Amino acid sequence: DGRTIRYPDPLIKVNDTVQVNTQTGKAMDFIKFESGNLCMITGGHNIGRVGTIVHVEKHPGSFHIVHIKDSLGHSFATRLGNVFTIGKGNKPWISLPKARGLRMTIMEEREKRLAA
Repeated sequence: DGRTIRYPDPLIKVNDTVQVNTQTGKAMDFIKFESGNLCMITGGHNIGRVGTIVHVEKHPGSFHIVHIKDSLGHSFATRLGNVFTIGKGNKPWISLPKARGLRMTIMEEREKRLAA
C-alpha cells in the first residue's frame, strides 16, 4: 500500500514482495523476484493469471519483459510492472481463486461449455 519501511532488510530489493506486520510496521518475511517463484499478473491482457517466473528479459531504456509458465504448461510474457510475486517456489502465500489463476484457450472453453 505504499508504506515506507524503516530499516528494511538489506537483502530486500525492488520488485520483491514483503510481508509486513501492520501493527508494528516491521517486515516479517519477503519473497525475492527471481526465476522459479510463483507470481500473479496484475495488469495487461493476462490479468489474474498465476504462474511461475521462467525468465526476465532486460531491455535498458524500455520495458523489461517477464516470461511466465502456468501449471498447465502454457507460456506467456508480460511487462515487469504487471507481475507481483505471491509465493516461494510453488507454494502461494495467499489463497488463490477457484480457477487457481489459470486461463483456458478459446477451444478449451468451448469444449467445456458443450460438455455441460
